[in-house]
Amino acid sequence: MAVSTSSSPLAGSKYVTGETMCPHRLVLEHVTSRWGVLVLIELLDRPYRFSELRRAIGRVSEKMLTQTLQTLERDGLVHRDAKPVIPPRVDYSLTDLGREAAEQVRGLAEWTQERMTAVQEAREGYDSRKAGR
Repeated sequence: MAVSTSSSPLAGSKYVTGETMCPHRLVLEHVTSRWGVLVLIELLDRPYRFSELRRAIGRVSEKMLTQTLQTLERDGLVHRDAKPVIPPRVDYSLTDLGREAAEQVRGLAEWTQERMTAVQEAREGYDSRKAGR
């Protein structure tokens, strides 16, 4: 991994431009995946049971939600609390590390929502330039 002297820890590193899968790049993929983003943002509000979380997120299969939760749990971002009761009860919540990541992801999601008009205008401009060729 290249060492950077710039103010950004990512500038000039293989993290940004390389083809190798650095460990932090893999975590970034987990956090910013389609379902990872939604799980993290949703869990900022409160702990959820699996079925509640699935309903809150919407349009996610059981398999994908299970895989996403397991991946985020392995990365130390989500805590799985299985209670020894009948019927079984499992709650998912954010760890401190997960809360940090979720706050960052929520900031990006809020920026996206706030800037959607500018993005749409850029898309329309791009599409009209492409159509004019």
